Amino acid sequence: MSGPKRRSRPAAAPGRSSPAVPAIPFLALTLLLASPLSAETFTYSGDSMSTSLAEGSERALLKGNARVDTEDMKITADEIDLFGKDFIYVQCRGNVRVVDAKRGIELSSRELFYNRKEKIARIKGNAVMTDLKNEMVVKGGFIEDRESEQLTIVQIGVRILKKDLVCRSEFAKYWRDRKVLELSGMPFVTRKGDEYQATRIVVDLDTEQMTFEGDVKGTLRSGDQKTETDQNAGAGEPAGTGQKAEGGASGQ
Repeated sequence: MSGPKRRSRPAAAPGRSSPAVPAIPFLALTLLLASPLSAETFTYSGDSMSTSLAEGSERALLKGNARVDTEDMKITADEIDLFGKDFIYVQCRGNVRVVDAKRGIELSSRELFYNRKEKIARIKGNAVMTDLKNEMVVKGGFIEDRESEQLTIVQIGVRILKKDLVCRSEFAKYWRDRKVLELSGMPFVTRKGDEYQATRIVVDLDTEQMTFEGDVKGTLRSGDQKTETDQNAGAGEPAGTGQKAEGGASGQ
């Protein structure tokens, strides 16, 4: 791994400790990583940095306007800690923002951990993911994005917004390739004024077709009229009219 060249320092005099290495101000470094897993141009910068490039203990701590850029992703934060071989681990704190132009995803939070080898991001603290390609916003206390599986897992106070669709739950799985959303933990969905509750709700985001499992309840509005249902349904039983229609509700 290439890195900044450092001048050798004279040995400390007997009985005296070596002077501390000062933080490097306004640093911008470019690394061309040679390992097959990360053969990409990887840059990082910050107002100041303390670093160790010794083999087996590679580490760089960036403070103030900290930034990391890969070929597809840009990460900014108040503080970024890079560590591991080829700096495959990225730990961010404070005003974290991620822009993944390739996938059309933006992330923001107070904290983020990113594994560049596994391509897994874990964010917490007012975590928000904006899926620009699918025009959807995902919010929660914790979000884990697994790029290789095209799966996003959301926990704690989940809120998902997409056009006329608003979803709430305590746990959610979102498959971006299939455009399928699975809600559990007191899920609640509203669509154009209609309300749905169940033990588990699955939403096809392309058609907005929904399926329900367990203790299904629904409130359907047509003009000024309102129809309520409470079926205490088992798995596979429908809510509302029980008819399968595009953009409507059905059993599984």
